[in-house]
Amino acid sequence: MTAAQALAGAIRDLRRAGVDDPARDARRLLAHAMKIAPGRLGLHLGDDVDAALAQFETLIQHRAQRQPVSQLIGGRYFYDHWFEITPDVLDPRPETEILVGLALQQPFATVLDMGTGSGAILLSLLAAVPGAFGTGSELSQSALEVARRNAAGMGLADRVAWRRSDWFDAVDGTFDLIVSNPPYIADAEMAGLAPELLNWEPRMALTDGADGLSAYRAIAAGAADHLVPGGRLLVEIGAGQGEAVCRIFADAGLGDAKVHPDLDGRDRVIAAQSPHKA
Repeated sequence: MTAAQALAGAIRDLRRAGVDDPARDARRLLAHAMKIAPGRLGLHLGDDVDAALAQFETLIQHRAQRQPVSQLIGGRYFYDHWFEITPDVLDPRPETEILVGLALQQPFATVLDMGTGSGAILLSLLAAVPGAFGTGSELSQSALEVARRNAAGMGLADRVAWRRSDWFDAVDGTFDLIVSNPPYIADAEMAGLAPELLNWEPRMALTDGADGLSAYRAIAAGAADHLVPGGRLLVEIGAGQGEAVCRIFADAGLGDAKVHPDLDGRDRVIAAQSPHKA
């Protein structure tokens, strides 16, 4: 069987399973099974694929069950870096790169990433700022192990400390910058999520089990005590949460809260500042 024939059948299977972009995912999984770069797959569509067929068919079966591609191939690129991704961590979205870009608009020497998951946000920031030191806090021990491996793979292990912590509980010191992509999906909204999220990603990384705002209240309550004078706080938010989160931050004494949209114009990141100016 040629790669083109295997690909055509896989696209049909994924389309029947309701996968949003079956051609894209089938091509990515076929390239993985054939051990070639995705961008070079077009050059190999006439190749015999029998040696990789069993693995490819297994990958397609799992994708038809709506397991995310990043879990099937073991990772994804985020902010130009490869990160290991497992079912223990949130699959980082391209929209989260907006938070990283905003954080890099001003200098910092120390950064805390709360609910770090795979470490994608924290490690992307450290890679972009040589000499900066980071702390990643995370309640899930399994997620912390993934983050540690990602740090080692990027050569950043000596510039980051990991803390198993429920928000600020096990975090000491102050930071120039605090970032977080916390669980912001309301419990009532969970049933409407795509199967890739609902069935395959860690629930604690998606929802607070309440109104979707609990994490912001916890972050706001401790942020001022863990930011240096004039330090910055940046958090990702869900669509339509901008006004509510800004109000939570203002009530906690954090200043200059501003909503930043994503490329589709939806509320995506809120930036605020320590009330204690230098």
